Amino acid sequence: MLKRYLRWVIVAAAIAFLAHTLANHWSEVTAIRLRTNGFSLLLSALVVTLLAHCWSGWVWSWILQALQQPVQGIWSMPVYLKTNLLKYLPGNVWHFYGRVRALGEIGVARGPAIVGVVLEPLLMATAALLLGLASPTQYWPGQIAVLGLVLGAVHPRWLNPLMNRLGQAKVKDQNTEQLAPAALHRYPLKPLAGELGFVLLRGLGFGLVVSAVSPLPITLWLPVVSLFSLAWLAGLVIPGAPGGLGVFEAIAVT
Repeated sequence: MLKRYLRWVIVAAAIAFLAHTLANHWSEVTAIRLRTNGFSLLLSALVVTLLAHCWSGWVWSWILQALQQPVQGIWSMPVYLKTNLLKYLPGNVWHFYGRVRALGEIGVARGPAIVGVVLEPLLMATAALLLGLASPTQYWPGQIAVLGLVLGAVHPRWLNPLMNRLGQAKVKDQNTEQLAPAALHRYPLKPLAGELGFVLLRGLGFGLVVSAVSPLPITLWLPVVSLFSLAWLAGLVIPGAPGGLGVFEAIAVT
């Protein structure tokens, strides 16, 4: 019950912050005009963002293959895209449920399915932290420390016991078949590199949106992508806000 109320408090706070900012800067907002090539830049941003999500769906198959599951990108990409819409529902967990269920329908045991679904946002967060270091900020020492912890956490030595325990906890109250063990046999470098590509594409899409309303010098593209990664990461890890709605925008404005 407390978690449900906390979720809506976070969403309400984020929306209130955005509304306050919009009210204070309404004259500036109404003065915004697209540049001459603004529509083409916005269209390019849309294409790049869609490509990023398609790519992430393909990378998900790499994660599952690292867990010794014979899942191909031709299957994982459309399933990932369809279930991704569910993350905007209150609770921010229904896309995970949809993916676990879809994996079960093709014969993937519950344990590897849960691990494969949970590992994906963890690698995304790691990738965002890596890109966030590309533009030094006052929080750089803390970012490096957190990145070191996360890079260590995805090592098979520590991740395998944790993920298997999580998988057991998720189904301990259900009458299901015995969970098949889910384990990484090596460090997930290939999936991590793939998630780096996803966050980079998302950052490029954001940069194209910015450049549609204001010239963005080439020297600022790296800082924009880097700081986008940190704001996007906050929307990913802060619980309660569906799809990070409001959280990313609030932090990006700040």
